[in-house]
Amino acid sequence: MYDETFEPPVAAQGRGLELKSIGVRFGGLHALDDVSLTAPPGSVTGIIGPNGAGKTTLFNVICGFVRPRAGAISWNGQALRPRPHRLASLGITRTLQGLGLFDRLTVLENVIVGASGAAARRPHAAAWPPHPGRAERDARAAAYESLKSLGIAEHAMSAPGALPYALRKRVALARALASRPRLLLLDEPAGGLSPGEVTELAELIRALPGHAAAGHSVLLVEHHMDLVMDVCQHVVVLDFGRVIAAGAPEAIRNDPEVSAAYLGAEVTS
Repeated sequence: MYDETFEPPVAAQGRGLELKSIGVRFGGLHALDDVSLTAPPGSVTGIIGPNGAGKTTLFNVICGFVRPRAGAISWNGQALRPRPHRLASLGITRTLQGLGLFDRLTVLENVIVGASGAAARRPHAAAWPPHPGRAERDARAAAYESLKSLGIAEHAMSAPGALPYALRKRVALARALASRPRLLLLDEPAGGLSPGEVTELAELIRALPGHAAAGHSVLLVEHHMDLVMDVCQHVVVLDFGRVIAAGAPEAIRNDPEVSAAYLGAEVTS
């Protein structure tokens, strides 16, 4: 039986996210075919592949927007059927390719929206809701701390639209971190950034697994290969919905089948 509200015991916290033999079809198209991967706590796992390889579909499966026709998902050792409205209570947060910021709210208010997700996971939160004033203070403090950790607290009262794009990217990341996620899904975070900004982003991502006290999982979909190879401990390569390679960044870099998928080169044995 699937249980979205399962709160894993301490002994089970080390399992992270596991996908086994996931299959998704849209009509006659195999969007994902027998895809398996793990995202253990304390690590950054990259998912790469050419356009149309199935990366976004895979993220949508994890978030519950797409139901797989085959396979299983587990979270910290517990079978899971994710639903979008329950992600925050599970400790799962996803950033978007588009920033998704609210222009009529301040930067701090945007991040407070994310901080409210952490309250849903407090023990007995539903049975013993905190006093509204305290909940608001806690969310505000968590939001400010998230902005501070990313070096943008000075912009807390600014409107997001008044900030450069790179700073707005940090605001979106601060909002995700304010929810104190156990699993953070980063969807093309380097899009639209300059080389120097990508270097700064790499430093941020390398520090993410230790952001929570016990470490959390980071799953990264990205087209910027230098960033993936720099920050990930493990890389999974998709092509036409199938895993064609998985391993350490250096092994993936030198894999001829990966080169063929990206460059159209013929693979020779």
